[in-house]
Parts: sequence; structure tokens; C-alpha cells
Amino acid sequence: MTDTAGTPPDRPDDDAPSAAGGGAPEPGTGASAIGAGLIRRRRRRWARYGTAGLAAAVVGAVAAGWFVYAKLDGNITPDEAAAAELARWERERPTALVRGAQNILLIGSDSRAGKDNGRYGRDPGTERSDTTILLHLSAGRDSATAVSVPRDLMVDVPSCRRADGSRTQPMFAMFNYAFEQGGSACTVRTVEKLTDIRVDHHLVVDFSGFKSLVDALGGVQMCLTEPIQDKAAKLRLPAGRVTLDGEQALGYVRARKSLGDGSDTDRMDRQQQFLAALVKKVRSSDVLLNPVKLYPVLDAATSALTTDPALASLRGLYNLVRGVRDIPTERVQFLTVPRESYVGNPNRDQLVETAAKRLFDRLRSDEPVEVSRNFARDYGENAYEDTDTESSGYSLYVDSGASPAPTFSGKTAAEDTCR
Repeated sequence: MTDTAGTPPDRPDDDAPSAAGGGAPEPGTGASAIGAGLIRRRRRRWARYGTAGLAAAVVGAVAAGWFVYAKLDGNITPDEAAAAELARWERERPTALVRGAQNILLIGSDSRAGKDNGRYGRDPGTERSDTTILLHLSAGRDSATAVSVPRDLMVDVPSCRRADGSRTQPMFAMFNYAFEQGGSACTVRTVEKLTDIRVDHHLVVDFSGFKSLVDALGGVQMCLTEPIQDKAAKLRLPAGRVTLDGEQALGYVRARKSLGDGSDTDRMDRQQQFLAALVKKVRSSDVLLNPVKLYPVLDAATSALTTDPALASLRGLYNLVRGVRDIPTERVQFLTVPRESYVGNPNRDQLVETAAKRLFDRLRSDEPVEVSRNFARDYGENAYEDTDTESSGYSLYVDSGASPAPTFSGKTAAEDTCR
């Protein structure tokens, strides 16, 4: 359209939108290649690209995170057979007394099955519990008490289901007979009969898994009071502070006859010292706050475990670990069940009944106990004992007026044996 003089009307700007074709001008578009409309168009285009890129990055991160989670979650082996066997005997199992308190049975298997485990001896088709620890977590998660059960302790083992489906006869035998004949379910039931404490969860780890975990942590520092030269365990270590790799750590916690006095008591003491050092290592910010170091640790830890179905997931393990990560190391305690030489065989152990009952009652009721590394020195004259101190020096405890809780011979994760 033109005015009366036949000239087009004035336009405020050469870049004004055109209405050619009868349509309204497209918002933000311009007729000039260097106009403001083109700049706005490019900005929107980059905004769209940026949004799409961000979305892709988020999706990629979620996918990667899910892949990692699924891999770690799938590493854990659920102990379905044990769960079924324990369900069969549910009516005879102890009742948990304190809501929130947890009791976890940690079982170290000496299985030689598999290429990595076979190097430690011939595979006889069975396995025994090389190490068994009952870990009690207080309801308030302000303390953790780990109680070692000697494998040579004479106990009542119930009738248990073997791997081939047959059943054993109840018998009075060494404690590790339970795992050899009936696996983790039989070990759980034996511990429950021994202590009258409900076992809420159990975890089994073999030689290979133990080594992998230690190596993933970059080794664990120990303090050795004297040099170690052990051909059988392939150990050659100096006295003082030394960092053990997986192979060395396994030899250290398994060696028996060539280290110390050659007793199972001395070996359990070394195992407890190593676990205390392991707790310190895992809790260190160097591991927990470094994703590059944390992933291989989680991968090794989950791959090493066979657990009851309730724990056989990252969520289950996380819920367990979350409650104990803030427990002070001085409240992470280690001790061994009160025991003495078995009357029928001095190479076997039996419970010191009164002291053991005192310990089990306290744990079952979620009441505190104390430990003292220098127990004999501090409480020797006043300590309770069922038999002669010289033959049962590791089975003592005392109800001391200095502490509201009974004190047992033991140690904490805070102690430094080099000092």
C-alpha cells in the first residue's frame, strides 16, 4: 500500500519485519544478516543446544551411576540356602531383646575352592571357619563390640543340613565343625545356642576376597613388635611400622605355629589387631572421600562377600555401615569369649561359664562392656575367674567400681601397639 504521492510510507528501521505473503511478522526474525533479530535467533539456538547438552550430560551421569550401582549391587552373593535353613528353625532361635541393636556374624572361610584359593592347600570339598567373630552394634550406634570365637572351642553343634541335602547328628565337637558340615546356617545356629544371642545378619569372606580388599585399600599399616620370618606363610617383615599388602595380611592373620607362642589364642590376638588397623584405614578420609580410591574398595568388598539376603545389596550394606561410621575408634572393641583349656583335651578350649554368661547377657541386653589390654596387670588380684589364672589368663573379667560396666581382657581400635 502507498500514500497519495505514490511513495511508500516511512519505516522506523530497515530491519523491521516484513508482512509479505499476508502473514504477521515472525517474532525475533530480521531481514538483515547483521540485525538484532539474527543475534536473538543465535542466542536461542545456543540455549537449545546448551539445554540439550546439559540434559545429555545428566542422562549420561545417571546411566553411569546406575551402571556402577548395578555392578556393585550384583557383586554380592546372597546366601539363599542359609536363609531357608534358618527359616526352618525359626521357632528355636533366640528373640531379639533390644530394638535397633544388631548382631552380625563374620565368618572367614578357609575354602580352597577356586584357582585363587587353591594355592593355600588341596581342596577337600569342604570348608571350615578359619575365623568367626560376633559383632554387636549398640542400638544407639555409639559402640561396637567384636567377640572372637575360637575354632577349637568345644560346643554343642545342632543337627544341620549338609550341602548334599543329608543331615548331621547333633554332637559335642569343635566349633569349626559346624561350618565344615553345615555351612553358615549351622554356624549361626551354633553361635545362637552358645550365646542365646539372636544373629541378625551374617557375612562370609574367603582368602581371595580378603586379599583383594586389603590390596584395594592400598595395604593396611600394622606395628610389629618383632621381625617375622615365616616360610610357610611366605612372610619376611621387619619390626616396627609396616604396610601389609593382601598376601602378607593373609599370612599374618592365618599363621599359627610359627608366630608368637603358636597358640590359637595368639593368632586371634593378631587377627583382632589387624581388624583394628583395618577399621582405621577404611575410616580414613583418604579412602572414604576419594571416589577414585573408594570404588575399587567397594568393588573388592562386595565381590568378596556372601551374605544373608537382607544384606546382599548396596542398600543393605550401606544401611549397616551408615550406622557405625561415626563410632569413635576407642568404642570399637575386640575381645575373645572367656575360655580355658578343655578338661578332656588341653589342645581344645571350653567356656569359662560364669564369665561367658556375663558377657553374653550384657550383649543380648545391649548393655555396655569395657575392655582392657593390660587386664592382668590392672585387675589381676581382683579379677573373677573360674579356674587358675595361669591357665585361663585370657578368660578373666572384673566388675570394677571404677566402671559401670564389667571389664574384660581385650583391646580397642584406638590403641597403637607401637607406643
